[in-house]
Amino acid sequence: MSDINRIKERINFCIKGELWEQIPKFFEELHPADIAEIINHAPAGTLNKLFEVIDEDIKPDVLAELDDQTEADILEELSDEQISDLVEEMAPDDAADLLGELEDQQREEILELMENEDSDEVRELLQYGEETAGGIMTTDFVAVNASITAKEAIDYIGSLDIDEPIYYAYVIDAEGRLTGWIQLWELLKKSNRDLTLEKLAIKETISVHTDADQEEVARLASKYDLSALPVLDWQNKLVGRITSDDIMDVIEEEASEDIFKLAGSDDSELEHNSPVHAFKSRLPWLMVTLFAGTISSLILQRFVEGQVVALSFFVPIIMAMGGNTGIQSSTLIIRGLSVGSFDEKGLMKLLGRELLTGTMLGVVCGLIIGIIATFMIGAESSIPPIYLAFTVGVSLFSAMMFAAVFGAFAPLLLNRFKVDPAVASGPFVTASNDILALVIYYVITLALIAMRMNLVGS
Repeated sequence: MSDINRIKERINFCIKGELWEQIPKFFEELHPADIAEIINHAPAGTLNKLFEVIDEDIKPDVLAELDDQTEADILEELSDEQISDLVEEMAPDDAADLLGELEDQQREEILELMENEDSDEVRELLQYGEETAGGIMTTDFVAVNASITAKEAIDYIGSLDIDEPIYYAYVIDAEGRLTGWIQLWELLKKSNRDLTLEKLAIKETISVHTDADQEEVARLASKYDLSALPVLDWQNKLVGRITSDDIMDVIEEEASEDIFKLAGSDDSELEHNSPVHAFKSRLPWLMVTLFAGTISSLILQRFVEGQVVALSFFVPIIMAMGGNTGIQSSTLIIRGLSVGSFDEKGLMKLLGRELLTGTMLGVVCGLIIGIIATFMIGAESSIPPIYLAFTVGVSLFSAMMFAAVFGAFAPLLLNRFKVDPAVASGPFVTASNDILALVIYYVITLALIAMRMNLVGS
C-alpha cells in the first residue's frame, strides 16, 4: 500500500473518531487533489469541518478540485466575504466556474467584494458559454510584442508576477492580434538577444476562437499534441489560453457524457446523489423503451394469433441480433465523429461499408439460425420445417443488414442537424431496431407463407 493510501486511512480514522485537531498534519503531506478526494467521499456532516482545518494557502486549490455537489455544500456554509477571499486566490477560469454555479444575486455580491482587477477578469470569462473555448480558458498568459528584442522580452517576462511556470510566450502585434509564439529557450540564446521577436517567433500557431465548442478544443489539442491552446476573440486578438488540465477535463467530461447517453442517462448523475435526480435523468429514455416494447408486443401478438406460432420462438434472437448489430454500427460512427476520424463527406462510402458488413454478418448468422430452426420446428407443423427455417434465416439476415445501416445513418443524420450523435445510440437504436426487426420478420413471414400457399394451391 502506498504512503498516500496510508495517510488517507489515518485521516478517515480521525474523521470517524472526530479527531479534527490531528487531521491538519496529515493534510500537509497530501496534494490538493488528494485532499479534495477525501472530502468528496467524507460523510455529509463533516465537509465543512474538514475544509476548515485545511491550510489557508491551499484552500483555493482544494476548492477548485472538489466535485460540484461537494463544492456547493461547502459554499453554502461560507459567508460571501469568505468566498470572495478564496475566489481571489483561484485561477480566473476556476473562479469563473465556481461563481457560475451560484445564484445571480450572490455572484454579483461576491464580485463586488473582490479586487477590481480580479473581478474584471472573472466577469470577462462569465460572459462566455460554459462549454465553449471562452468558458474554459484562463486569462493568465504571457504575451510579448513582436517589435521588441529577445533581451527586452526576457526583462519584461522577468518583471511579471507569475504564479505558474511558463515555457513559452505568445507573440502579438501592436493591436493585440496573435502572430506566433516563442519558446523561452530561444529567448535565452546569446545569438538571439538582439533579434526582434517578429524574426524569432514561430508563425504556424494553432488557435481557437472564444465561441468554439470545447469538444473541438479537445480534438485539436489531441491531434496536434498541444499542452495549451491560445484563444482569440472575433477580431483575432489574444484573450486567453486553454491549459492542459482543462483540456483533460474536457476530454473526460465529453467521454462521460457520451457513455451516459449510450445508457440513456446523462453525466450529471456523477455529481448528484439524489435518487430524484437519477429518476429524472433516466425516465425519458426508459419511457421510449417502454413505448417501443409495447409496439413490439402488439406486433408479436400477430404471430401468436396467426398460424405461425412456431416462428415466435425465434423473436428474441431476431430482436437481440438486430439490436446488437445496430449498436455496433452506431458506436463506431459516434466515436469516429467525436475524434474527427471522418466527416459527412464520406457518407455514401461509409453507409456502403456498413451495408456490406451487415450483409456478410446477416448471411453467416442467418445460415446458422436457419440450420438450428430446422431441428427446432417440429414435423407436425402444417408448413414444412425447412420452409419455416428458411423464413427465420432470411428474416435474421434482413434485420441485421438493415440494423447495420440504420445504426450508422442515425448518428450521422443527427450530427448534420447539430444534435449530439450520442443520443442516437443506446435506447434509441435498440428500441427502433426491436420494432423494425419484428416488422421485417412479420412481413417476410407473411410474404413467404403466402407464396407457399399459392404454390400449394396451384
